[in-house]
Amino acid sequence: MKMNFILRFTGILIFTGMITPAVGFGQIPKSFIKKYMNGLPSGKPASDGTLQKYRMTALYTDMDIFGNFKGKTLVTGDYTRGFKDGLVMWNNVMVSTSNNETEPFPAGKKKDYMEGIKYVPSGDMVKKEAFSDFPTTPDNIFARNVIWDMLSFEIFAWQYSDSLKLNRTYLIPDIHGQFDMGGIGEYSHNKILLTWVGISEINGELYAVIDFNAVDNKIELNIDMIKSKGTEQYWGTLMVSMKTKLISHGKMYSGTIQEIEVKGMKDKFYIKTIRELEISRIQ
Repeated sequence: MKMNFILRFTGILIFTGMITPAVGFGQIPKSFIKKYMNGLPSGKPASDGTLQKYRMTALYTDMDIFGNFKGKTLVTGDYTRGFKDGLVMWNNVMVSTSNNETEPFPAGKKKDYMEGIKYVPSGDMVKKEAFSDFPTTPDNIFARNVIWDMLSFEIFAWQYSDSLKLNRTYLIPDIHGQFDMGGIGEYSHNKILLTWVGISEINGELYAVIDFNAVDNKIELNIDMIKSKGTEQYWGTLMVSMKTKLISHGKMYSGTIQEIEVKGMKDKFYIKTIRELEISRIQ
């Protein structure tokens, strides 16, 4: 039982290929290229009191290094942005765990300390002070992750849009090197790449399709009686409105391999965690 508890908290990370349909069969009109394919709208949506809500779902699957199943965790939460003061809010953050690979998850446990939490998305959300009201139990890492992951999606969607050119890979210059993970460890990005790969259509509205990937990132954690270190790779795709700049949909996949050390246990062990994360606009 103790080992199963430990395995649930070893796939830690911070922060799909989508087919981009053509405008139509044959050659794309020059007027369309001039209007939509020479650049992306810059900046982010205004915080004018018009609220947008998203549902986040993250599935963590733990395995040994040979691919044998060890446990799984499902995290869900509702995210609201657009408040006039620039704040965002989380509700209904639930975590469910299971040791059965094929059976459905049991009912999740609500993280009450996340209910109605508000903050301004910024670099301050990796500081220890941002999580002063969070419990010290290891499972609060999943709550931190929903904050960090949504922040990453929004950074990738908006912060560098004026630097992206169609089908040209862009190296993010200012997200590099080691930083503190809110007092629980350190994360070091190797490099993050963004690529605007095309334009798609959803319900008559055009969306930019943006791919991102980051490989060979290093991670070290120190949570209560658990220490770990390892590497992580993550990649994904965002759909961003060419008109409103709002995110419609996003997916992220990751793979993490970590060496785990538990106080009181003689031997270290290794865990591989695969994570599948999705955000969808629900309002």
